[in-house]
Amino acid sequence: MENLSAPLLLALRLLLVLALFTFLGWALIIMWRDLKNQAAGVNQLQAPPLHLTLLADQSSEGEHFYQPEISIGRHPSNHWVLNDETVSARHARLLFHHEQWWLEDLGSRNGTFLSNDQVKEAVVLSNADEVRCGQVRFAISMASQIP
Repeated sequence: MENLSAPLLLALRLLLVLALFTFLGWALIIMWRDLKNQAAGVNQLQAPPLHLTLLADQSSEGEHFYQPEISIGRHPSNHWVLNDETVSARHARLLFHHEQWWLEDLGSRNGTFLSNDQVKEAVVLSNADEVRCGQVRFAISMASQIP
């Protein structure tokens, strides 16, 4: 009888270990899927639309932007290209975080100004703000004010 119970006890222990590792593997797979779904959800969060309109060009309808970061400058790789010699290649950027739009100067040669005050560090924007990069002036319209 003892000869039969030792292999049976070993088999039960192996089944218990197998069940434990199966449970742990299943739990890890569920947690991994949940993390991937959360990451996908965070990446899909969109910034509210922002409308930028050149003030000197009355014929311009401006441009709508829907991404959380908008680079501004003379170089073609920017989101909004300003073809003016007073604008640096990478002049400024607009960022949406903490539920607000922010303006940041990127070390431009001729400066970035918000309502005639030079931007030395990131500042919060509000609707109908006027921004100047070099000599180029533009107005900002927030999502609630865009038609």
